[in-house]
Amino acid sequence: MSELNDLPTWAVVQAYHAVSRELYELFAGHGLTPVQFGVLAQLSAAPGLTQAELARRVLIRPQSMTAVITQLAERGLLERHGPGGRGRPLPVRATEAGRALLASAEADLRAASEPAALGLATYEAGMLTALLHKLVAARTTAP
Repeated sequence: MSELNDLPTWAVVQAYHAVSRELYELFAGHGLTPVQFGVLAQLSAAPGLTQAELARRVLIRPQSMTAVITQLAERGLLERHGPGGRGRPLPVRATEAGRALLASAEADLRAASEPAALGLATYEAGMLTALLHKLVAARTTAP
C-alpha cells in the first residue's frame, strides 16, 4: 500500500474522497449539485455560452449537459436565448435568481476553501491549487 501512496493519481482519488461529501453537502444546502454550481459559475463569467461550451468547461459529456440545463431552466436559474433547433447552438444565460444563488453558494465555497479549513498553510493552498489546475489542463488538452 505504501507504493500506492507515492502515486499522484491515487493521492487525487484519496483527496476527492476526503472532501467530496463535504462539498456535495455544501452545494446541496443551496439546492445544487457541483456540476450545476459549475454551470452557473461559467455562465456568470461568460454569459451566452452554448451547451457544448458549458460541457467542455465543466468537464462533462455534452449529452449530460442537456439534463443539467433543463433542470436549472425549470427552476428559473437560467434561460435559453434564440430559436435553437436541430443543429443550431442555443446560448444560455443565468437569470437574476441563478446569479443570486451562485453568489450565496460561492460564499460558502470560499469559506470551505480557506487554507485553515483545509488544514493547509496559505502557501500550500496556493501550490495545491496551481498543481491541480496544471493536472486538469494536462488531462483535458491531451489527445
